[in-house]
Amino acid sequence: MKPLQISPETAITLSKQLGVPLEHLMHMPQHILLQKIAELSKKASTEPAGGSASEPSPEQDKQ
Repeated sequence: MKPLQISPETAITLSKQLGVPLEHLMHMPQHILLQKIAELSKKASTEPAGGSASEPSPEQDKQ
């Protein structure tokens, strides 16, 4: 099995988001990686669109 054909920047970003060592990510089967990316996408879509509650929005800063 050959390593994934992704850019170094993409590999680093995915490694951080998935919590997987970079070496494991590069040799991960493509179908498993796609499944993990789908899980990340589903998780991101269920979170509020405004970001985390600890960060004030620009409207709150003006008050």
